[in-house]
Amino acid sequence: MKILHLDTNHDLLINQLNELGFINHEDYTSSKKEVEAKIKDYDGIVLRSRFTIDKQFLDAATNLKFIGRVGAGLENINCGYAKEQGIYLISAPEGNRNAVGEHTLGMLLSLFNKLNKADEEVRAGKWLREANRGIELDGRTVGLIGYGNMGKAFAKKLRGFDVEVLCYDIKEGVGDANAKQVSLQELQEHADVLSLHTPQTPLTLKMIDTHFINSFHKPFWLINTARGKSVVTQDLVEALKSDKILGAGLDVLEYEKASFETLFSKELPEAFQYLINAENVLLSPHVAGWTVESKAKLAQTIVDKIKAKFC
Repeated sequence: MKILHLDTNHDLLINQLNELGFINHEDYTSSKKEVEAKIKDYDGIVLRSRFTIDKQFLDAATNLKFIGRVGAGLENINCGYAKEQGIYLISAPEGNRNAVGEHTLGMLLSLFNKLNKADEEVRAGKWLREANRGIELDGRTVGLIGYGNMGKAFAKKLRGFDVEVLCYDIKEGVGDANAKQVSLQELQEHADVLSLHTPQTPLTLKMIDTHFINSFHKPFWLINTARGKSVVTQDLVEALKSDKILGAGLDVLEYEKASFETLFSKELPEAFQYLINAENVLLSPHVAGWTVESKAKLAQTIVDKIKAKFC
């Protein structure tokens, strides 16, 4: 079987596939149109988020047997049409779930203790202790929306704290010893912190809007290490201004391109300018699952799933 690799990944991915007898070709620069012209020659493709695998691309891929995405989600692939064509879809949420769990916890603790603000002030020669008095996580209720690989990993990290963890998911029976599954209404009634761990779907696009935010009974902290387009940034800003949202940790942004690889390609909205300047907002460039360890784990997960299916 011939595999076309469209993004660079950990060396173990190609090395192990070579050892398994697959023929591996790499193309990290051709345009989507150029790849479409030759994709009929391949049995599989492996990519991260370089471009969208749409119906036109899949129609050209007449011999394609699988698509492997070295990441958690498959939103850059027309999954329904791929499955109709009998194409096996592979993703690797197991590979970076621990990294996401740790990053989420790090963002939350940094916000509670004003670490980004305090660091900037000390570097500027300011020693403002009272202005940087933090709050503690113990005794609070953390609500998770989405309780798959990422949500479960974060809940596991919270076991060392004296907190109540609630989760809401469209699937039934996903709660466990680390999180109690509840209705969305119950989560909104009790949560002091909301952390998103959902894929990008029609249900989650623009999910966090003014109506959703105002449905919470208490002011709360928001952490989003999932997908940027789940949050309406303008509505988030208004909630930050009114103290309905006390602070936000955002690893992902509404303005990201579909490839997740670039952001500052055009003038960004006024709402984003507010986030940049807000002391109670912590930003990172979509790296929650982007650790040295997760790079290897993601690649290994893809190899293992290809091997299990085709060897």
